[in-house]
Amino acid sequence: MAGGFIAMGALFSVLLAQGTETAGIKLLLQGLGFSAGIFFVILSSAVLFTEANVILPATLLQHKKGIFLKILRFWGITWIGNLTGAVMIGWIVHIAQVYPAETYEELAHFVEKKMHYAEVGTTSAWFQAMMSGTVANWLVGMAAFFATMGRTIIGKYIPIFLAVTLFVAGNFQHSPAKMGYFSLIMPGGDGPGWGPAMLWNIIPVGIGNMIGGAFMVALPFWYALRPKSGHPGEEDSK
Repeated sequence: MAGGFIAMGALFSVLLAQGTETAGIKLLLQGLGFSAGIFFVILSSAVLFTEANVILPATLLQHKKGIFLKILRFWGITWIGNLTGAVMIGWIVHIAQVYPAETYEELAHFVEKKMHYAEVGTTSAWFQAMMSGTVANWLVGMAAFFATMGRTIIGKYIPIFLAVTLFVAGNFQHSPAKMGYFSLIMPGGDGPGWGPAMLWNIIPVGIGNMIGGAFMVALPFWYALRPKSGHPGEEDSK
């Protein structure tokens, strides 16, 4: 479900941005469109790889015994499930709808930006994609974290919109998002092919997403908010 929502958010971002020439407005519309997919994930409690990159390390930091293998299995199932959902929705959209040529040109432009690292084709570019994924998961992870503070639908959506628009405007790489864009372009016979897409974007970006969720969201908040021993009124952390 989460992969499908993300694919639809990717489609929405393309549809909103096409024909817009002003850079700032175009990026704002892209962020608005893609944030819809993230918001649907949050509201439905679907499982997104991005959130798993925060929740699962946080669970490990609580020193729960015998859970490591379960976490690895859940991580893998989440990634495969997101990809499967995105691919299915991509094929359904391809069968169900025919868009103007401008839409496919805009989608191709999106994908071209995401495959910049393949065009460079160096080890440094691969690690650059990974680092970009680290920043992206920090922003998207914080979007999900801030959304829990909202007490209304709008209160939940605003931080998601801001954080997602920031990562979209900065062209930071988000593995589930790329699954969505690639799934939309591949059924028509366009795009780089799944092999290059996996090697130069989805896999290095996914590794970066895991690093960002663990070390830029879960670890800092665990350290800052963990129970402290030796203070009156607080439970001993042991």
